[in-house]
Amino acid sequence: MTTVSWVFGYGSLMWDPGFHPVETVRARLGGYARSFCLRSTMYRGTEESPGLVLGLDETAGAECSGLAMRVADADHDEVMAYLRARELTTEAYREAILPLRLEDGRQVQALTYVMRHDHWHYAGGLCRAEQARIIARAHGGRGPNADYLFNTARHLAEIGLADPELDSLSEDVRRLMGQGG
Repeated sequence: MTTVSWVFGYGSLMWDPGFHPVETVRARLGGYARSFCLRSTMYRGTEESPGLVLGLDETAGAECSGLAMRVADADHDEVMAYLRARELTTEAYREAILPLRLEDGRQVQALTYVMRHDHWHYAGGLCRAEQARIIARAHGGRGPNADYLFNTARHLAEIGLADPELDSLSEDVRRLMGQGG
């Protein structure tokens, strides 16, 4: 894989990257949708009760907003090793270098983790009610699945990239958890 300086965050990498980017810019990725399409059996669920986390699902005509984070050259190898250990634990994602459009007009190539549809953890196509039911009850090694959803939706809103679908899903999950809308 060629050396890249940018990483695209569309879920927890935005609010918990695990490294210190030297530059962070809002960005858009064409041809992919942010989707709760990955069963989590470690971080936000268990083998007995899998949770759901976000993946980039290749979708014609879609566009996903997120953050482009530039990695310092001196930190490159360490950050790549960290990201691979974090994102490739189940091999449900594949690494891809894809073109991003930064909000300032620049176009960059970024390391991106996209869903593998052939992986047994792939859960694309679940209706919102089923996603909410799973997220409301699941809990894994990094805490409640609902916290992952709420943190992601809140962070997107804070950086000016609110996602109405995640906001609606958050309301559904809060209702199921008895927290109101």
